[in-house]
Amino acid sequence: MWSPSARFSTLALVAIVAPATIVAVLGWVSIRQWEASSELLYREQARDMATMAAEKVEMMLRHAEDAVLDRLQGALDADTPPARAVDDLLAHAPLVRRLYLIGQRGELLYPRAWKDGDAAIFGPLVAEAAKGKFERSGKREVVAGNQVCLAMLVRRGGEPVVAAFIRDPDTLRREIFETTLGALESSIIIAVLDHAGRTVYSRAPIGDAQHVLSVRFRETLPDWRLAVYQASGAAPRQAVRRQVMLFTGAFGVLVAVIVAGIATTWRLMRRETEMTRLKSDFVANVSHDLKTPLSVIRMFGETLEMGRVTDEGKRREYYRVITRESERLSRLIDNVLDFSRIEGGRQTYEMTPTAVEPLIRGTLEAFTYPLAQQGFKVDVDVASDLPDVVMDADAVGQALANLIDNAIKYSGDERALAVDARVVEGRLVIAVIDRGLGIATTEHAKIFEKFYRVGRSDTQGRRGSGVGLALVRHIVEAHRGDVTVESAPGEGSRFTLRLPLARERDG
Repeated sequence: MWSPSARFSTLALVAIVAPATIVAVLGWVSIRQWEASSELLYREQARDMATMAAEKVEMMLRHAEDAVLDRLQGALDADTPPARAVDDLLAHAPLVRRLYLIGQRGELLYPRAWKDGDAAIFGPLVAEAAKGKFERSGKREVVAGNQVCLAMLVRRGGEPVVAAFIRDPDTLRREIFETTLGALESSIIIAVLDHAGRTVYSRAPIGDAQHVLSVRFRETLPDWRLAVYQASGAAPRQAVRRQVMLFTGAFGVLVAVIVAGIATTWRLMRRETEMTRLKSDFVANVSHDLKTPLSVIRMFGETLEMGRVTDEGKRREYYRVITRESERLSRLIDNVLDFSRIEGGRQTYEMTPTAVEPLIRGTLEAFTYPLAQQGFKVDVDVASDLPDVVMDADAVGQALANLIDNAIKYSGDERALAVDARVVEGRLVIAVIDRGLGIATTEHAKIFEKFYRVGRSDTQGRRGSGVGLALVRHIVEAHRGDVTVESAPGEGSRFTLRLPLARERDG
C-alpha cells in the first residue's frame, strides 16, 4: 500500500506533468504547422519576386537591344553607306560586342569579313533564320545559342537584312543585371545562371547558401535562369527549427524543475513521515524506559515500607536497587532534557579544567551494581600522566555514561567492558570497549543520528530512546573533538572520544 505522501506526490506529478505534456504536444503540432505554412509562403513569395525580377531584366535588356536595332535600322535607311554609321553606333553601344549584317542570299554586308571564326557560328544560324522568314515584313528578334542574337531588318528598297550580334558579358552584368537586381531589398541572394548552370551574376557571394528555387527567362535569355538562394542559417525552416529547439529545451527544463520539485517534496514528506514515526518510537521508548525504573523503585519502596524485609543485608540490597534505578532514571531524564535543549539551541557548557581519572571512575561507579549483577569483567586503564583538560565534566560524564549504558544494554555472551584513557598526538583519547553484539560497518555513520536504532533482529528486544549517541556526538563536537566507532557484528565495539587538551584550546 502506498503511503499518503506517496499518493499525494503521484497525483501532484500527474496533475502537473499531464497538462504540461498536452500543452507541449499542442505547441509542437502548432509549430510544425507553422513551419510548413511559413515555408510554403516563403517559397511563394520568393517565386513571385524571382518572376518579377526576371521580367524586369528581360524588359531592360529588350529595351537596350531595341535601341541598338532602331539606330541600326536608321543607318540602313540612310542614303549614305551604312558602314560608317554602323561603326559609330557600335562605338556608343557597349552592349554589342560584335555585329554582322547578312543579305538575303547569305552575303556578308557588314563588315567585309568574318572575325575570329565567327562564320562557323553565325552562318548556320543565319541560314536557319532566313528560311521562309524573309517574306514577312517588319522587325523580328530571334535569340539562340550562347548570347548570339538575330534580328531581321529591311534595307532601303525593301531588301531584308539579318543583323547578328553577340552581347558583351561585362556590359550585360554591369548595366542590366547589376542595375536591375542589385537594387532589390531582400535578405535572399539572387543569381543569374547560364545554360550550363554557371553563375553569370550574383548579388552576393553564394558560398554555402541553400538553393530555394529557379525561374526561366523568356525570349531574351533562353535557357538561362534566375536562381534564388537563402543564406546559411536564415531559411524559414531553420528559423522555425531554432524556435522548436528553444521551445523543447525550455519545456524540458520546466519539466525537470517540476519533477525535481515534486521529488524534493516527496523526499521531504517521506522524511517528515519517517521523523514522525521515529519521534513516536522515541516517545514510546522513553515512556518504557521511564516506566521500568519507576516500577522497580515503587515495588522495592513499597516492600520496604510495609516492613516485609527483616534482614538488614536484604534491606541494603533493596536500597542499592532503588539508588541504581534512580540514577538510571536521572540519566534518562538528563538525556531527554539535554536533547530538548540541543534541538532548541539552548544547550550551554561550562568549561573548567577537569581531572580525567576521577571523572572516568566516578562515571563507572554509577554502574557498579548492574555491571556486577550481570557478571561484567571491567578493566580501567588510565594513563598516570594525564593533565587536567578543559571540559564540561557533567557533559563528558554523561557521554561516557551513555556509552557504558549501551555496552551493558547490547552485551553478548562475553561480558567484558574496558575504558582506556591516554594522550595521543596532543589530544585526550578515551575509549570504551565491549564484547557485545557489534554494529555493521554500513551503520557506523547512522548510529550517531537522532532517533536511529540499529535494525537487526538481535537488538529489537533492547529498547532505547535513540538519542544517546546523538548526544555523545554533540557533546564531543561542542568540545571541538570527535567520536568514532570501530565495530563488526559479533565482535563488539570500540567507541573513541578525542578531545583537545587545555593548551590547544587556549591557543
